[in-house]
Amino acid sequence: MLFDDVAATSAAVAAASGRGAKTDAIADLFRRADPADAAIAATFLVGDPRQGRTGVGWATLRDAPAGSAAAPSLAVGDVDESLSRLASTSGPGSQAARRAVVADLFARATAREGDFLRRLLMAEMRHGALDAVVLDAAARAADVPVAAVRRAAMLTGDLGRTVAITLGAGSTGLAAVGLEVGRPVMPMLASPATDVADALGTGPAPAAVEAKLDGVRIQLHRRGDDVAVFTRNLNDVTARLPEVVALARSLPVDVFVLDGELVGISAADAPQAFQDTMSRFGRDDAASSPTVLRPHFFDVLHAGGDDLVDEPLAMRRDVLAEVASHYVVDGTVTADPAAAARFLDATVAAGNEGVVIKALASTYAAGRRGESWRKVKPVHTLDLVVLAAEWGHGRRTGFLSNLHLGARDPTGGPPVMVGKTFKGLTDAMLASQTEALLAREAGRDGIVVFVRPELVVEVAVDGVQTSTRYPGGVALRFARVRRYRDDKPAAAADTLDAVRALGAGTVRRSG
Repeated sequence: MLFDDVAATSAAVAAASGRGAKTDAIADLFRRADPADAAIAATFLVGDPRQGRTGVGWATLRDAPAGSAAAPSLAVGDVDESLSRLASTSGPGSQAARRAVVADLFARATAREGDFLRRLLMAEMRHGALDAVVLDAAARAADVPVAAVRRAAMLTGDLGRTVAITLGAGSTGLAAVGLEVGRPVMPMLASPATDVADALGTGPAPAAVEAKLDGVRIQLHRRGDDVAVFTRNLNDVTARLPEVVALARSLPVDVFVLDGELVGISAADAPQAFQDTMSRFGRDDAASSPTVLRPHFFDVLHAGGDDLVDEPLAMRRDVLAEVASHYVVDGTVTADPAAAARFLDATVAAGNEGVVIKALASTYAAGRRGESWRKVKPVHTLDLVVLAAEWGHGRRTGFLSNLHLGARDPTGGPPVMVGKTFKGLTDAMLASQTEALLAREAGRDGIVVFVRPELVVEVAVDGVQTSTRYPGGVALRFARVRRYRDDKPAAAADTLDAVRALGAGTVRRSG
């Protein structure tokens, strides 16, 4: 497949106004590609090539020639090979070597391919081809159930591989995909709810009401003495967490996959703030840190040789108690909103964020947020993408301060701006965010610095109000920054629908 086919599809996706049209454009590309090329193309379209970081920055691309080839000749495999060369280049002379690879690549590219290459290397796709859209397109191209494709993606944790299986082996190949201990699984996510009554719904069936911890999501795998720990982004962090590895080896079952949260514990045995947990989490010298990371598990995906993702939560909770009894997150089972509210109050008083209310009949399903898991926080918070920031004045002179905040477009388009805030930022946060935002600079307009939409920040809000000021039709009320979510990619930020839902019943009019 020619690389130009992917670039043309990117342009078609950007021009499409709805999710269905974007899906059709990608499905058409997949129908014309062999499975191996489609797998590569899928990662290109979501702006996440399999090589990860290539070491190419703005300075290298600034000096690269514009695509000048008269006709397309680059194959998808050619670009993939070049990215592998870039990612593997290191040591003395690596910068010059990368410049040579980039220069050769752009010299062979047409103008359209060159534009796509720049956006790919700078992680600036912004055309609405998210993982979910690409998976739906693969299902459509292969004429297989979307649910089967999403399940395979959850179990492989690999978008490209899932696309290749879908197009190459269809339903039979997808059905053969199973959980593999030691290979991370995409995590199941919770949707926000306004209160416990909303989360429980109108039915009489009881649900699990569990403490929502203010920590770092992890997935713990063990097979005998082999232990691996992964983040919600499927990154391997085993080497950073020797205490978690030791704990895993002490549990009574020697083969399992657990889903849970790590929380920093102070010397007084109290849960620490998220930023303290993240500070310890990011250190390689665990022995010198005063913070102890304690795991709390809330689900089990595999135990003793049996996959459990398709079993109901009620059964998984029983198995979890057998595997990790002393490390299971606090919770209760009830259908009574008053009882759920009392548990919410108690868990918040203990220093936790809120609760997650889960249907006991639900299976473990990743991908998009559904109604099976609902999170309730007393303080309304949203995880939003930083789109830009303004230079501060007064004591904030020299720092990027006022943040432009965007919600994820549920149809797959670029993030939609919903407000600004400069509140809640400490001096340390001002310094660190200025450095992080300048490293992602995409352009300027006066005092505004636009950035690649990569950083996720958690903001507390009093609600939302309708507004003509922002394109989403709503604006945040009294937003203040709580923390940066270093553990969360922009693709997992809250959607515009979630922002709008937060204002149900409390929306005020604004100009």
